[in-house]
Amino acid sequence: MRCLLLLRLTLWPCAAAIGAILVAGAASVPALAPAGPREYSCPIFPANNPLNKDISHAPVDPNSANYIASIGLTGHLHPDFGTNPSYGIPYAVVGSHQKRVPIHFTAYGEESNPGPYPIPPNAPVEGAGEEGDRHVLVLQKGSCRLYELYAAHRDRAGWEAGSGAVFDLRSNALRHEGWTSADAAGLPIFPLLVRYPEVRTGQIDHALRVTVQRTQRGYIHPATHFASGSSDPSLPPMGLRLRLKASFSLAGFHGESLVVLRALKRYGLIVADNGSSWYITGAPDPRWNDEDLEQIKRVPGSAFEAVQTGPILHRG
Repeated sequence: MRCLLLLRLTLWPCAAAIGAILVAGAASVPALAPAGPREYSCPIFPANNPLNKDISHAPVDPNSANYIASIGLTGHLHPDFGTNPSYGIPYAVVGSHQKRVPIHFTAYGEESNPGPYPIPPNAPVEGAGEEGDRHVLVLQKGSCRLYELYAAHRDRAGWEAGSGAVFDLRSNALRHEGWTSADAAGLPIFPLLVRYPEVRTGQIDHALRVTVQRTQRGYIHPATHFASGSSDPSLPPMGLRLRLKASFSLAGFHGESLVVLRALKRYGLIVADNGSSWYITGAPDPRWNDEDLEQIKRVPGSAFEAVQTGPILHRG
C-alpha cells in the first residue's frame, strides 16, 4: 500500500525496493508446479490427479520385494505398442457435435455408465479388429469427456460392449467403489497410454499402464476394482504404483525409449489389468521408431520397486 501511495510521487524508490526484494528472494522462490498433461485443448485430468502425481520421492512399500518377485525379477519391460496397428490400444478424437449412439452392454452393465456415447462407426478397435480385449477409446473435444468400451463390436446403429465408462477429464472423481471400467482396475485407459505426440515433445507427465500376470483381491485408489480371488499378499493389488529405481542408470538409452524411462522414474507404472507381466501399454502410431523402442526390453523387473500411495481396499 505504501508503494502504491508513493507511486504518484516517484516510481524509482518502489521499483528499486521491489527489485531488491526479488533479487534477495530469488533463491527461495519455489519452482512452479507442473500444469499436468493437456491434449486436444483438454486437461488429461487436473494436475493434482493421482495419475499425474510425481512419485519419485514416495516411500517404498514394505512389501515391495514380494510384489516385484511375484511379477518377475528376471522378466523385462515390453513396449506393447509401435507402428503395427495390431499392437497397443488406439484411440479416436471427436468434436462436440459427434452423433451419440446407443451402447448395449453384455457383461458388466450394472457397473457401466449408460449410453448413448459419441462413438463414430469407424472408431479404431484394439487389435486392429482381431479378437482380444477389443477396447475402443474416444476423447471428445469441447466436453473434455472420455468414453471407453471393453469387448466392443459394432451393433447396428451403435455398439455392443462388455462394459463401458465415461470420465470427465476436468474432474478427479473416481468410479464407484467396486466398479470396473473398460479396464479391470476401474481406471481410465487413455490417460495412461504412452502416446507419440507427448513423447515427441520429450516429456511424459503421468503414470503409464502396465499389466501383470497375477494380482490379489484388492485395489488401491484411484483404482476401484479387482479381478482376482487370491488373498496372497505377495501379489500386487490393482492400482499399485511401480517406480524405476533412481539407482538404475539410463546411460546408453536414447530417443523415444529414454523419454519413457525417465517418466518411469518420476511417475512410474500403475497396475491396471491382468495380462503378460511388465507389458507397458501405448497407442499404435506409424511415427514410432520400433528399433528405438526395443531398448525398453533391456530393463529388468529387478530395476523396479513398489511405492506407497494408499491402503489396499477389498470392497466389491
